[in-house]
Amino acid sequence: MSRKFTEIDEEFMCNNCGKHVPKLGYSCRNHCPYCLHSKHVDINPGDREEKCHGMLEPVGVEIDSKKGYVIIFKCKKCGKICRNKAAEDDNMDLIIKLSARH
Repeated sequence: MSRKFTEIDEEFMCNNCGKHVPKLGYSCRNHCPYCLHSKHVDINPGDREEKCHGMLEPVGVEIDSKKGYVIIFKCKKCGKICRNKAAEDDNMDLIIKLSARH
């Protein structure tokens, strides 16, 4: 049986804005803190088993009483909707703009 969460905290270059994204340090980095985009690489968090590899575009924000801001992503390639908790260093101006879309 596969695990539902594999902890991988690694740096990467953002495929959307091109900026270097450092490790998060306290959990797993899932998306770019500058433009909030991600890449569709996981079926379960951290497993890197998704074959799509499309760009995950931030399309909205939810507020969870335990997790705080949760960014909603939509894959530009396959259309899958994903959610991920916002990180402490995420661009708060972009999160506020996303929350105003609803």
